[in-house]
Order: sequence, then C-alpha cells, then structure tokens
Amino acid sequence: MKGCLTFILICLLISVIISASSVLLPFIGISLLVFIFWKIYEIFYYKSNKFSTLKNRINSYIKNCNELNEHIEELKETHLGINQLDYGRSNYFDNSKYHYKRSELKTQKYAANIYNCSRTICDNARKQPFKYLCKYFNIKTDEETLSKFEEILNNFEAAEQGKVILKKEKEEILNNISNEIPFLIKHFSKKNLEKHLGFAQIDFKTIYFPKYIFKYVSSGGNASLQCDIVMDIDNLNGFINYLSENIKFKKSVEGQRALMTSNLRKQILARDGYVCQYCGASLEKEPNLLLEVDHIIPISKGGMTTVDNLQTLCWRCNRKKGAKIT
Repeated sequence: MKGCLTFILICLLISVIISASSVLLPFIGISLLVFIFWKIYEIFYYKSNKFSTLKNRINSYIKNCNELNEHIEELKETHLGINQLDYGRSNYFDNSKYHYKRSELKTQKYAANIYNCSRTICDNARKQPFKYLCKYFNIKTDEETLSKFEEILNNFEAAEQGKVILKKEKEEILNNISNEIPFLIKHFSKKNLEKHLGFAQIDFKTIYFPKYIFKYVSSGGNASLQCDIVMDIDNLNGFINYLSENIKFKKSVEGQRALMTSNLRKQILARDGYVCQYCGASLEKEPNLLLEVDHIIPISKGGMTTVDNLQTLCWRCNRKKGAKIT
C-alpha cells in the first residue's frame, strides 16, 4: 500500500513538471535567444574599429590609473616583518573521551595574530588594547618599533587616500567618453566595458589592516570570547602616541623627533603648498593627484622623523625614489 502511494505521488510530481515545462519553455527559449544575441552584440562591439580607436585614445589615462592602482597595492603590503608569536612548535593531543563535544575547540586557530588566553586577559585587552597588544604579542616599545608603525601609518593613509582618488579618476575617464559608448553597453555591460578598456580591478577592502585577536575558549570547549584589535588609521595614530609615551628615547633624539601621525602629514602637505618637491606637480594642476610625505634621508639610512627631513612628493616621484638619497 505504501509503495503504491509513493508511486502515485511520483507520477503526480512528473506530470506537474511536464505541465510547467510546457508553459516555461517558450519563455526560456526567448530568454536564451536574447542572451545569445546580446553576447554576439558585445563581441562585435569590443572588436570594432570604433572601440579600438576609443581605447587607444584614452590608453595613457588608463595606464596612469593602473600604475597608481599598483602603487596603492604596494603601499598596502607594508608590514612588521616579524612573527610576534614565534615561540617554537609543539604537538597537542586531547585524549579526553568528551573532546568530540567541544564545539568551540574546532574553531580554535593558531596564528601569528591570535593569542589564545584566559577570560580575564581577553576582557582586559578590551579595556586596554595597546598595553595588552605589546605585552602578549611581543611588540617592543622602542624607537625601531615606533618607526615601523609610523611607516605603516604613512603608507596605509596614502593607500586609503589613493583609493578615493583612483575611484574618482576612473569615473571621470568613463564620464568623459560616456557619449561615445552605446546605451546598452554603458548600462548593461559596465564591468565588461572597464575590463576591455584595460582598467585593473580596484580593491577597496581594508582587510590589509593588521588585526590582532585575543581569544578565550572555556576548558569545556563549549563557550568562547574574542577581542579583535584592528590597526586601522585611527588605532595606528593612537598606538604611535602610546609607544612614544612609553619609549625611553636616546638623549640625541629626545625632544627633536616628531611623530609621523595623520596630523603631521597634513602639516607637511600644507607647508609645501600641496606641490611635489621633485617635479612640481600640484593639486592645483591635477585635482586627483596623490601626494605623499617622504623622508628626505630615509630611516633605513639614518634619517629621522623631523620636520626638516620630511617633504611632499607625488606618488610617481616617491615610487621612483624608493630608499635612494638624492
């Protein structure tokens, strides 16, 4: 009896599907034809002389955008260069017969930016993030660490400003050629258009900001707490000031050194009139120009973060200079 009922239900389901298909088939067929014609239209347009001429005409502008995009990605790669939790390696086994119930233990990770700790430490890290960051991630409060975090802030801030400038520059290029792009391509093939013109994809995510995690997992493995400290622009500014207040500077440096914070960057840019000190490029001539603050004598060659050792450079000149002294 049960087998007969199942067979009847299957037959009913098949008949419903067949009925629905007979109604949907014309619609599916029309949609497929439209899609095919659209793809053919796209292929012919992107292979046309008209599009090739347009692409060649704005090629230098696109190349400039892509080089800026590449420069921004290089700035985002700045990091401390050390593993704050490199204390050695070991193997750990849970032989308890209850270990299979510990759901939170399955999510527990071991990485350079994660400190597995007690509940108290996790809670205190929430209240005093910078203090616990230094203590448990082996970040020394010295001049070398301060210089490294200042470099990170300087580069990250330039990268964030660069992304805004890059987006604006790209939009202006597309707006300037808008009247030359067919309506359908402009409105239904925007990403494809950008790709065929040669624009590199812009990554607007801020995942590159260093993130330090304090994580507590209960002994039973069924509960956990987590405190994330993301070193974004605001936190980097605060951390630089925190380090400065806790560092015992060398006598030759104390009182002379400035802090490379967002405020100092703004001061240097304003002092130099928002003009590149190498090539003379300026915001007045190029409203979408990315200007950066550079150490005249690099830190790596004994230079210091002092007002007279800082200058404004456009991103092109700063990229060419690298760590050279000129």
